Amino acid sequence: MTNAPLPSTITALPAAFPGMRIGLFGGSFNPPHEGHRLVALQVLKRLELDAVWLLVSPGNPLKPHNDLAPLTERVEAARRVTHHPRVKVTGFEAAHGFTYTFETLRYLKGRFPETPFVWIMGADNLSQFSRWERWQEIARLMPMAVYVRPGSTRTAPASQAAVALARYRIDEVDAPILPDLRPPAWVFLHGLMSPLSSTLLRQNGHQKPKD
Repeated sequence: MTNAPLPSTITALPAAFPGMRIGLFGGSFNPPHEGHRLVALQVLKRLELDAVWLLVSPGNPLKPHNDLAPLTERVEAARRVTHHPRVKVTGFEAAHGFTYTFETLRYLKGRFPETPFVWIMGADNLSQFSRWERWQEIARLMPMAVYVRPGSTRTAPASQAAVALARYRIDEVDAPILPDLRPPAWVFLHGLMSPLSSTLLRQNGHQKPKD
């Protein structure tokens, strides 16, 4: 028995135009929460982006999938949580069979060659970035914005990947020029933080996004 195909409302890509500055914020979003919205809106403002796309993945290769809610539920919940005209949510990676971030970024750069993209990640992900498949290629594909997370202010900038990419880090005050820079280039953004965590929400009984 085969799974039913995902509806286009879940897998369609948002509109992108030449010169449009777009932040790509990927993750399982299992479940999405206000902390994700905070990061998306802060990066949207600080980098002077035109849009942020939340890329809801089929599943993180570095995490177990036994408590992973269905993709359709996570996409719909992320849309309810973010609820902003310049934040778009898509589960398009599943339709292409993408497992790793480098596949996604390489595809988007090829499809929209005139669109400046920025990869967005939380500082907790920077701490383990060197474990990601082809992480050096990700850094070469597009500029990266790393947003501070609780407990990561000191540990993330001292991580293996951060040290390896240290010479490409720009000052926080120069964040608005990041989308225009040739990668590798990255910035570490400090600012408002949320204590919310998808892991903790699941542990507290919110395994699936709710209406």
